[in-house]
Amino acid sequence: MNDTAPEITTPDTQHRGLVALLPARARPYALLARFDRPIGWWLLFWPCAAGLWAAGGAARWDMALWLLLGSVAMRGAGCVYNDILDRDLDRQVARTASRPLASGQVSLKSAWIWLVSLCLIGLVVLLQLRWQAQLVAIASLLPVALYPLMKRITWWPQAWLGLVFSWGALVGWVEMDGGSLATLCALYAGCIFWVIGYDTIYAVQDMEDDALVGVRSSALAMKGRIVPGVTALYILALAGWAVAVWLIRPDWLALLTLLPVATHLGWQVATLDTADGMNALARFRSNRLAGLLMALAFLTIGSVG
Repeated sequence: MNDTAPEITTPDTQHRGLVALLPARARPYALLARFDRPIGWWLLFWPCAAGLWAAGGAARWDMALWLLLGSVAMRGAGCVYNDILDRDLDRQVARTASRPLASGQVSLKSAWIWLVSLCLIGLVVLLQLRWQAQLVAIASLLPVALYPLMKRITWWPQAWLGLVFSWGALVGWVEMDGGSLATLCALYAGCIFWVIGYDTIYAVQDMEDDALVGVRSSALAMKGRIVPGVTALYILALAGWAVAVWLIRPDWLALLTLLPVATHLGWQVATLDTADGMNALARFRSNRLAGLLMALAFLTIGSVG
């Protein structure tokens, strides 16, 4: 008799929350767009909000809400597109085998129709932006389309995700015509390093399966140096945000607005256990709070800068 407890794998999609209340036929489509996992759209939204607020858009709550809707729709569209390309790989990974396309709950044709529908919602949001911000948003489509291929050709697909998931900072900034290119670059760079850090934590869950099927990730590239690696990435993120804050308001007291997010990121790396997938997942999900704290820092600075 084997007394060893079997390893528990958290499935990537689950019928829970509002998704569980939907009609049975609609649930697979909600799961395909990851509506059961709102963490993704929050992580996409907070750089949008930071860019908007850093550029002086504290009063533009209407635009913040439009950007939130766009984050929900386009994150969902990105997930559907990713699953279309990765459906064969997903069948080979325990955590992703239950995804609607991989498991056959949704046909490939239906997935494409759902993808177009989500993109149409994104188009409605796009039309709310001034034309300069529209161009910036449209420019994100190519890196978004290429992202699912990165895990096949580089050990650092998280770096590409950093470019994509931080793009909203550019959109929010240009929507408000923030002006200073240096400030925007510092804010964007900080967000990129933050994304690479938290997605490396996320990739800890799949290291064994990824190695077996030939999928690459920063977690595998770092091997036994994940905690110091993520620590360095978070320090670079904070450095980028600190430069942006200083350029908006050159006052040492202004840098204290970053203390809450710095403390939270420090807690993440101090308590991260790379041998425990559930621990890594919890630390990854906590970045919803980290993003909020970061965006609030720029809301504070942008309001008084």
